[in-house]
Amino acid sequence: MKKILWIVLIVLLTGFVIAQFFQPEKNYRERTEQHILEAENVPGHIEKMLTNSCLDCHSNQTNYLWFHKVSPVSWIINNHIVEGKKELNLSEWGKQDVFDKLGILEDMVEEVEEGNMPLKEYVWLHPNAKMGEEEIAQLKEWSEKLSEELMQKSEE
Repeated sequence: MKKILWIVLIVLLTGFVIAQFFQPEKNYRERTEQHILEAENVPGHIEKMLTNSCLDCHSNQTNYLWFHKVSPVSWIINNHIVEGKKELNLSEWGKQDVFDKLGILEDMVEEVEEGNMPLKEYVWLHPNAKMGEEEIAQLKEWSEKLSEELMQKSEE
């Protein structure tokens, strides 16, 4: 019985080591003028909030931590990023038309207010990503102000 346990342990350990050689592509490209932080006038406190709570999964610039480089965690994180960018990629903000931007802002606030974003697993590993009532109110206020500005620009 001990021999079988050792064999299983060695096979698992070998599999773990081999898995480290197969990593997903990292989600990091240079920030362009299409990025929301470049395309819009984002106040510092909102920029910090977006950076802490949103941009790792919803942009082309993920800030990887040491454990993101360990398989199978790297694959789980990569899946979250791919799925997050499918829903919303703030690096592509400038490519959206005004009505899409308005919808994005509305959806962002709704997801945060409902507690769906940021993901609970993300907050466990990134405690500074948690948004309190005051931060949610600030995000909503900024979103409404930006929506008004976008509508005014579209009418010109």
